[in-house]
Amino acid sequence: MTTSSQSRRRLNVALWIAQSLAFIFLGATGVAKLVVPIPTLAAMWVWPAQYPDMLTRGTGLLDLAGALGILLPSVTRILPGLTVPSALGCAALQVCAIAFHLMRGEAFVTPINLVVLATVAFVAWGRSGASSKA
Repeated sequence: MTTSSQSRRRLNVALWIAQSLAFIFLGATGVAKLVVPIPTLAAMWVWPAQYPDMLTRGTGLLDLAGALGILLPSVTRILPGLTVPSALGCAALQVCAIAFHLMRGEAFVTPINLVVLATVAFVAWGRSGASSKA
C-alpha cells in the first residue's frame, strides 16, 4: 500500500469516527429536545424555560435532522452527496447556538458547540473532496 493510499485510508477512518460522533451527539441532543418535558430540560439547561417550547422542539428537530443527514447518506450510499450539505447545516446551527449562548452570557457552554462545529466542519471538508486537494 502506498503512502498516499494509507493517508486516504486514515482520513476515511477519521471521517467515519467524526461522522459517528456527530451523529451520536446531535441525535441524542435532538431526541432529548423533542421528547423530554420542558421542565426536565430546564433543570439541565436554563433556557428552555425562558423561551417558547417551539424553540426547544424546533432546534431538536434540526439537531436530529442534522444527525441523520451527516451519517445515513454515507452509510446507506443513498445520495451520499447529502452528507456535505448536512454537515454545513450542522455547522450553521452550531454558529447560531454559539451566538445564542454568548448573547445570554453563557460563554461557559460554548466549548461544546465549538467542538461540534469543528467536527462537522471536518466532515464537510473531508467528504467534499477538498481533502484530496490539500
